[in-house]
Amino acid sequence: MRDYTVQPVPKSMWKNPLHFIAFGFGSGASPIAPGTAGTLMAIPFYVAMHFLPTNMYLLLLILITLFSMWLCDKVSKEIGVHDHGGMCIDEVVGFLVTMFAAPFGIFWIIAGFALFRLFDIWKPWPIGYIDRHVHGGVGMILDDVLAGVYSCLILHAALLFL
Repeated sequence: MRDYTVQPVPKSMWKNPLHFIAFGFGSGASPIAPGTAGTLMAIPFYVAMHFLPTNMYLLLLILITLFSMWLCDKVSKEIGVHDHGGMCIDEVVGFLVTMFAAPFGIFWIIAGFALFRLFDIWKPWPIGYIDRHVHGGVGMILDDVLAGVYSCLILHAALLFL
């Protein structure tokens, strides 16, 4: 389970490229709402990836997810803090899951952002269960992947009514 107490960002984040990536490309250094900052950091990645064919987007998303699981596990062990609040590569992954095969445009990006933040904070079942019971890099990423899946499903359901 994520420790929501204020934790200092390790100096290694600015020196070690893997730590910098794990801390959401520096967005995790935000003193206010680092998870929201991490999700904002995901938007340019989505904008760059949305041009890809759906199967290529999915393949890249799977690779990013697996890399992020390994990375979070590695960096957590190196800094001695499990799921540091500033480690927000999981928000990047979750937002990219949210936007899978979604229409492109500012409305959809804002809707996806809002939905993902809602589910990432609220943590309805089984997201909260996974957050509390699945440990290591897999657990750090998997709850955000599920928040992204919930958000993605709602975005796609909205398409039926718009």
